[in-house]
Amino acid sequence: MTNLIIVSVLIFIVAILMTMVGKGGGNFYVVILAMANIPMHQAAATGQFILFAASVAAMVIFQKNKTLSWALAFLIGFFTALPALGGGYFSHLFSGFSLKLIFAAMLFIAGTVMLIPVSEKSNSGDEKRFGYMTFNFDGKRHSVNLWIAIPVAVLTGFGSGMVGVSGGSFLVPLMVLACGVSMHIAVGTASTLIALTALMGFAGHAAQGDFNPSWAIPLAVITIIGGVTGGKFALKTKPKNLKKLFAYTNWIAALFMVFNACHGRGLI
Repeated sequence: MTNLIIVSVLIFIVAILMTMVGKGGGNFYVVILAMANIPMHQAAATGQFILFAASVAAMVIFQKNKTLSWALAFLIGFFTALPALGGGYFSHLFSGFSLKLIFAAMLFIAGTVMLIPVSEKSNSGDEKRFGYMTFNFDGKRHSVNLWIAIPVAVLTGFGSGMVGVSGGSFLVPLMVLACGVSMHIAVGTASTLIALTALMGFAGHAAQGDFNPSWAIPLAVITIIGGVTGGKFALKTKPKNLKKLFAYTNWIAALFMVFNACHGRGLI
């Protein structure tokens, strides 16, 4: 019982922070559950289940406040799904140590580029040019340069699939930098993509009998509350502060991954 309480508190905090910046946080959930002596397969299944719960809760909040673009979600989802499958398939070409270092490098780069100043105004001048997709959102017309967005989306999907994450750490920079949308829209839209990924991952684990409802259901309730809270905090936080929080959490995760990789090799 004591373990469940401690885990619930930690997961609640993670759910708030990760929802605020449009990340899944599944890697943090799994680590917390594993530290509580939950078998790894059950930890992975539970992590995906509660990640789905938090993402759906946040998605409802973002949709209600009109910071979720379904057009952008379909575009990014389409061009990241198949590459993610390919990344997962070819991941066996790299050792676990190499994958951890690759993941750490991707996290560090994604966090760094988020601090690059980007104009968040709508851009309707390119709507008739070949290679641009336009969509109306919240009373504004947005134009996405597909020549930039699609290659970056493919690389994002491949990299996420290769290291086995939902991709929230990379989807938000993709939407802000390559698609030119605001931080709030990127965070809101990412919640939809993360929810879909988490649901698919959970279904795979559940089919193998790894679902433990005695832990998963109580923790799902906790993450729903955390997701709603994080979503509301995100809407009230200035975009530049969200970007800083995104960058800092990415850097912390990158350092943790490097430490974990080196410790596993006996280098630390």
